[in-house]
Amino acid sequence: MFKRAGEGKFPRRRVVLGFGAAALALSGCGAREDSLAAQARAGDDKNYIAGDGSVNEYRPEARGPKVSLAGTLFSGEQRSSDDWAGNVVVLNFWYAGCAPCRKEAPDLVELDNEFRAQGVLFYGVNVRDDAPTAAAFERTFGVGYPSFDDSDGGILLAMTTYVPPRAVPTTLVLDREGRVSARILGISEKGTLKALIVSALAGQ
Repeated sequence: MFKRAGEGKFPRRRVVLGFGAAALALSGCGAREDSLAAQARAGDDKNYIAGDGSVNEYRPEARGPKVSLAGTLFSGEQRSSDDWAGNVVVLNFWYAGCAPCRKEAPDLVELDNEFRAQGVLFYGVNVRDDAPTAAAFERTFGVGYPSFDDSDGGILLAMTTYVPPRAVPTTLVLDREGRVSARILGISEKGTLKALIVSALAGQ
């Protein structure tokens, strides 16, 4: 389900985003709040929380404040949200043993390659692995964008408003002002994520 949240409640309507002619329903905020958060609170023993593929897109006037985070890439380089000011950014929370993460990896790689020339920056946020394990995953899937080593949970903590605990994978799209414009809980379908990136590039 694709939901776009804004101020107040908007009439339910259907629009075509133009990729695969998929009609996506948009609705007001507050409907069906984070199912993954409920799973996380349940404290079960699964290795990951299986997302339902729900998508939230936030209207520009209803987005929260600029994201503020900092961390260390597996390369040892320091990065912060200040470094990508003015760019659309995709943040993908993952780890190597997560089956849905492996399934969506090829699509993320293709989208990174497609949008890199337009200034879209992809970053992984690895919530569990050591450097050799993360590197093996990246070699297997040909991942060319960097990942944060977030084994200490600092970035995840900074993003808890949008990323429920243990909700992996989760993918966020940030607009040019550094605000979260969209969120996918669970596997990112390529066409849907592409539409969200295009929307953010257009300032929508």
